[in-house]
Amino acid sequence: MKKKSLMAILVTLVMTGCMTMGGGGLLGGIDTTNTLGNVIVSVLGINKVSAESLVGTWRYSGPGCAFTSDNLLAKAGGEVAASKIKSELLPYYQQLGINGSNTSFTFNQDKTFSAKLNGQSINGTYTYDPNSGQIAFKTLLLSLNGYVTRSVNGVNLLFESKKILSVMQTLGSLSGNATVSTISDISKNYSGVRVGFDMIR
Repeated sequence: MKKKSLMAILVTLVMTGCMTMGGGGLLGGIDTTNTLGNVIVSVLGINKVSAESLVGTWRYSGPGCAFTSDNLLAKAGGEVAASKIKSELLPYYQQLGINGSNTSFTFNQDKTFSAKLNGQSINGTYTYDPNSGQIAFKTLLLSLNGYVTRSVNGVNLLFESKKILSVMQTLGSLSGNATVSTISDISKNYSGVRVGFDMIR
């Protein structure tokens, strides 16, 4: 991304924040205090995660999302839009019972991984391209492509709307759950957005 393009986003966010935040630091119930600090990590491929730093165990801390380009991020309203998407997803994740104690991903140096989603286990192999942020999972049940991007406190593991639907429906306890379809539908409402999980160590 060009520096001028990023600067345009930041200037827009500053001006928008000055006009809408007032003294409370809130816009439509969304905390905008960290808007400028978070904007860069809301675009896929900007803050790259090395293969070495991906290795280890990551646990769920909340819904994750990122736009596929800085142009789409700016068009949607920047970090405020990303925060809005996360706030819309959160109650549905909670309804599914997804939390930090039952949802995690472990990436090993030998390119195997193990994961739990709502306590349901899945294992397989993965390949990861740190330059593009693309990650490919392969298990007995599915082959799945996603994205890894750095977040403020860790990493985001993100998928296209149809793919996040596959991830959750692959695990038997969530199959056919209307809440899962709603999560997919929310991401479809935003052009060029990927959704998934915000993960921390």
